[in-house]
Amino acid sequence: MTDLTLTTPALLFSAISLLLLAYTNRFLALAALVRSLHARYKENPDERLFGQIRNLRLRLSLIRHMQIYGITSLLLCVICMFLIYIGYMTVAIYIFGIALVLLIGSLGISIWEIQISVRALNLQLSDIEVQD
Repeated sequence: MTDLTLTTPALLFSAISLLLLAYTNRFLALAALVRSLHARYKENPDERLFGQIRNLRLRLSLIRHMQIYGITSLLLCVICMFLIYIGYMTVAIYIFGIALVLLIGSLGISIWEIQISVRALNLQLSDIEVQD
């Protein structure tokens, strides 16, 4: 196994920070859309709007999990760096491994959320396509 140095987990800081920023932007965009659809549903209850809101609830839950996994991964990277600093290399290696697994989980959930988003947009666009 190669040596784990302080710079190895530190390299993930910028990547995880950018991911968290992207996740936060997605969350804010969805939150605004939920508020808009909720207001429209209150004015005119429509089953299609209710279905969209239900879909957005799932996506918001996925984004929450993406954020939790990403933040935990970042936290474990910091703990890993501290363990390297105080000389607990074996524990640091395992903590860093867990941080990587959590980052992989966060990215996997992100792919899932993107697929749901694309399916929702395709459904939205399907009602204006010209039928042959």
